[in-house]
Amino acid sequence: MSVELNQVFQRCHEQKRPAFVAFVTAGYPDPEETVDILLGLEAGGADIIELGIPFTDPMVDGKTIQEANNVALENKVDITKCLSYVSESRAKGLKIPIVFMGYYNPILAYGEEKIVDECKRVGINGNIVVDLPPEECEKFRTLCKGKGLSYIPLVAPSTTDARIRHLASVADTFIYVVSRMGVTGSEILNKELPKIVAKVRKCTKLPLAVGFGVTTREDFKMVGLHADGVVIGSKIINILKSAPKGKRAEAVKSYALEVSGRSVEEVKEAYVGKTEFNNTQSIQNVDDNATSLHALDARFGNFGGQYVPEALIECLSELEKVFVQVKDDPEFWKEFRSYYDYMGRESQLQFADRLTADVGGAKIWLKREDLNHTGSHKINNAVGQVLLAKRIGKKRIIAETGAGQHGVATATVCAKFGLECVVYMGAEDVRRQALNVFRMRLLGAKVVSVESGSKTLKDAINEATRDWVSTVEYTHYLIGSAIGPHPFPTIVREFQSVIGKESKAQMLEKAGKLPDAVVACVGGGSNAIGMFHPFVNDKSVKIIGVEAGGDGTDTELHSATLSMGTPGVLHGTRTYLLQDNKGQIKSTHSISAGLDYPGVGPEHSWLKDIGRANYVAVSDKEALIGFRKLSELEGIIPALESSHAIYYALQLASSMNKDQDILVCLSGRGDKDVVSVAEALPKYGPQIDWDLRFESYN
Repeated sequence: MSVELNQVFQRCHEQKRPAFVAFVTAGYPDPEETVDILLGLEAGGADIIELGIPFTDPMVDGKTIQEANNVALENKVDITKCLSYVSESRAKGLKIPIVFMGYYNPILAYGEEKIVDECKRVGINGNIVVDLPPEECEKFRTLCKGKGLSYIPLVAPSTTDARIRHLASVADTFIYVVSRMGVTGSEILNKELPKIVAKVRKCTKLPLAVGFGVTTREDFKMVGLHADGVVIGSKIINILKSAPKGKRAEAVKSYALEVSGRSVEEVKEAYVGKTEFNNTQSIQNVDDNATSLHALDARFGNFGGQYVPEALIECLSELEKVFVQVKDDPEFWKEFRSYYDYMGRESQLQFADRLTADVGGAKIWLKREDLNHTGSHKINNAVGQVLLAKRIGKKRIIAETGAGQHGVATATVCAKFGLECVVYMGAEDVRRQALNVFRMRLLGAKVVSVESGSKTLKDAINEATRDWVSTVEYTHYLIGSAIGPHPFPTIVREFQSVIGKESKAQMLEKAGKLPDAVVACVGGGSNAIGMFHPFVNDKSVKIIGVEAGGDGTDTELHSATLSMGTPGVLHGTRTYLLQDNKGQIKSTHSISAGLDYPGVGPEHSWLKDIGRANYVAVSDKEALIGFRKLSELEGIIPALESSHAIYYALQLASSMNKDQDILVCLSGRGDKDVVSVAEALPKYGPQIDWDLRFESYN
């Protein structure tokens, strides 16, 4: 069926005009009008339609398409309905090729074989999957090829010549050229477009369709001077948004005629005398795997990988190369350790004698990451990644944060190293972590409150990614947890492994033995993987990660990803996710902002699946009990994140012998959380017999 795409570009070439590729989100703004909108686009002169599959987290799309996705999802639009729109459109006479465009997770949830079969059945001609580069799509691309469907790769301005040749080698109809760095929705054409197109043309004879920034007839003509096809999306979405119900199909038809410069008669005659088109590439015998190998293993079993848009591939490769250079370089680690006095390392290992006595079981040891500079383990990774950014030459740092501890750590190291710092934080987290927001601003960082989605950590990551894809040439994204695309999970683990390495030596010195169990809280999982990794080969040591159980895992209000989730792809990695059966990401809840995330680091997913680590959930109420116990018995106010681990350690200790030892990572201090605790006490205080209200005296 990819032959129809070839025919379009051949016919347009013969007619001496660029192909018009129109994008529309399925089910937007009203599912009842989608079929008419597709027919209206064809009647207006569109040569190819990209039909967007809605997704909760379109991480490189601008606000216009984000909103269209949200509306479509509210309208209950899924892949099944997308297929039905195409089937109905074909039944009503739509002839032009249709290409599905979207993100990988809904496709994965639907089933790769199933969707390819269904695409063939209803008349879909190909697929563009934004976060499925060739390195990750061998199975899907093979399935498409087997059914005659096209796999259409994207090329970005940052794509190197060698990689363009690789992308061209896996393409079979055309290549989508992103004309500028950034997210969809720009209304400004890139002045460098002729150079970008010329660079791609050196590597392939395949037709090139160019998108981003086209809104007017003049834009269309300018892009058409250099490209074989012109892609328009956000402008069409905006027209649909402003058009009255019942008039939307006519509105997009009128716009299509205007922007393409064609008449109704020309459009009607377009399919007279179709010509077969045989693409011949300029680069022959290209090794399909020529650039698919990473210097480091990108996977942890079936998890991990690099599921990102093309615009980020080169910077991730650059980051991996620098990390490979330094990871075994004694001089780099000497430089890293030179900041230990600043960081407050090594952190102390403390025997919690009163906590132990209260439980009456195993001895409880606390690895005091809360005593680090900035009050958590986050400083370890922040210093390490800034040293990498310096070597790459990037002077602008962005970060995401939930509880604010990573944001504070990032702002701190940027102040220390003289770097620009921007921190993205969900609006709900800004509210409940106001103290840390102020700390970041005191340190000179700009804090951006994210109002989209659930307004928590997931959405902060989405917005930081949109910044990154727009500014990647001079910006390093200092990811704070062991999540994200390769090589971030490995990099974060390596810098955080100082926790487990120190703990191991300290336990041998103070307890005379390794612990019988190590316990740490898990959101994205950086403190946990830093603690766990040095103990993975010590089979006598049990490894237990503690997730946020929220209101209970029998409700929808929790963040227990490993306990209750299923494998999927989000934020560049394959891991366990909290998602529905259609691959849409669920909203999460935790009293702890730092654990309020629907994913988890891929290495944790692997440890779970091989049975090396056990993951459990602790509720909001139970976390408050842990918070109270450590505060009143040891004089340590823990972070709410760490309080989850403390509560579980208490339960575990009570079931163990007194000659056994439990090591707990106390990942952060809790002064940031006192407002959250105060807000939660009216609900939970009576349940746990904890009342901190001031008495009034006359």
